[in-house]
Amino acid sequence: MSDSPQLLTDPFLQLPTETGVRVVWFTEFVGSRHIVTYGENLNFTAVASTIKLSHTREDERSKVGKQTGEGEIYEKIAIRDIWRHEAEVTGLTPGKRVPYRVTSVREDGESASSDVFTLAASPPAGMPLKILLTSDHQLMPMTPANLQKVAETVQRVDAVFFVGDLVNVPDRASEWFDDNRGVAFFPCLQGRANGEITKNGIKTVYTGGQLIQHAPIFPALGNHEVMGRFSMLTELRSQFSNPFPLMVSEQIYDKNAQALNPNNDPEMRRTWLKNHSFNTDTYEEIFTLPSTSPGGERYYAITLGDVRLVVPFIACVWRIPTLGENAKGKYREREQDFDKPLEWGYGQHIFEPIKKGSTQYNWLEQELNSPEFKNAKYKIVMFHHPAHTLGENIVPAFTDPVQKIERNLDGKIESISYEYPKHEDYIIRDVLPLLESAGVQLVLFGHCHLWNRFVSDSGMHFLESSNVGNSYGAFIGEARRNNIPIAYQEEYVATGDPNGLEPVVPTIAPLIDENGHLLPYIASNDITVFSIFDTATGTISSYRFDTTKGGEVIKFDEFKLKESKI
Repeated sequence: MSDSPQLLTDPFLQLPTETGVRVVWFTEFVGSRHIVTYGENLNFTAVASTIKLSHTREDERSKVGKQTGEGEIYEKIAIRDIWRHEAEVTGLTPGKRVPYRVTSVREDGESASSDVFTLAASPPAGMPLKILLTSDHQLMPMTPANLQKVAETVQRVDAVFFVGDLVNVPDRASEWFDDNRGVAFFPCLQGRANGEITKNGIKTVYTGGQLIQHAPIFPALGNHEVMGRFSMLTELRSQFSNPFPLMVSEQIYDKNAQALNPNNDPEMRRTWLKNHSFNTDTYEEIFTLPSTSPGGERYYAITLGDVRLVVPFIACVWRIPTLGENAKGKYREREQDFDKPLEWGYGQHIFEPIKKGSTQYNWLEQELNSPEFKNAKYKIVMFHHPAHTLGENIVPAFTDPVQKIERNLDGKIESISYEYPKHEDYIIRDVLPLLESAGVQLVLFGHCHLWNRFVSDSGMHFLESSNVGNSYGAFIGEARRNNIPIAYQEEYVATGDPNGLEPVVPTIAPLIDENGHLLPYIASNDITVFSIFDTATGTISSYRFDTTKGGEVIKFDEFKLKESKI
């Protein structure tokens, strides 16, 4: 312990209340004391509680420390010890911002402190807010540029609504804290990034923005916050790509319960099922979110000023769309796995049920009928999987895969395929009618790494503002989605929005293609986009920044939410 102690992150804000807010930060030492000092003269103190993150690890593919090539430091998977500290600051006056600083004291008495930032209690109704709407950062190279331009354009935001896919592999610690490419999650949102971009022979370094030190962040679970079956033998990316349907794991457990858990210990059962299906443990340990729903922190609702934010968990595992014999994909299993059910991917299976009658659906229906929701001036729902988009990831329909196994006369499996009946899309069939009838003004989602928006016949807005660092394309006109299966029962939509809405052309400065057509989307690996909700006017403005040109940020779209009539 001869070196001076360092904080692993700056502090960030969580779960504001009418008179308080949580302050959270991380270290790589357990320490003997962790505090927040706050007030005009930093003369008040709040003592933090500490937990150790249970699943954070590194492996041979981590970009951490001096490891730039595979296995240079971590030859195999290893636990990385990280401690989380959280203090609740209380006694705040609504609407008043006060300075604060965090300090961690190491076991040897040496200490490390943050810079001084500001915090506030939950804003009261009527207080104007500027809220960043973002998603799909995933250590993309332009993310620091995106967030730096947010800070330069808006200065200080009052909250961050983050619609999932915060990192790539959620149990890989360095992706959250200190990936040596300079684009980890916390550094980007705290102005400590080191994102180097070279365009047209010009190298520029972007640092991100100091956002969440001053503003609470409210994330939604995306597919990249979900780890698959747990192992200390296989590398982390493989574990991430290996979630198993909980229902199938339950069937396996029930058949072997006596051998696996002879004392019928419920905690042992829960742990076994989680380790043999999927988990969101690291995400849930990092963030402090409302936990009163049946799903705990996995789905929640909260009021912030004039906004009621509702956050369901609507995401599924991403599988490759290809149809080759070695594809463990959306539409088929690998031929080599036909006789190995434990190796099946079970298609694009859904993590948390949302169909009508499910626990989450019933919670959502109840929330939309709550006084907090009905009395809100602005009603916003955000979830990761798109409802309407020109992107690729909306195909196939968001529904449970229907498995079809074909065998020859000897009973040997010849094919295992998956269909996704479009008429059973749970978002379109079950969720959106609830939102329409409840008077939701805005549905925010991500997953496709582009900007586009839509408006329903009733006037409900849909916004995807997820192109912060790269794009996989927009599919409209002659542009067709990749690997759409042919000769399947369902007709999978190759171009346009599969759910029937026309995209809205940006209202101020749309991009123009080589034929002079106005583009209703931004899908670029050079242009980064962010959106800001100004509750004072009900206006959502979207901005773009071209990293090949530098220069100014351009506001290219703006629309206004009508105040709720319900």
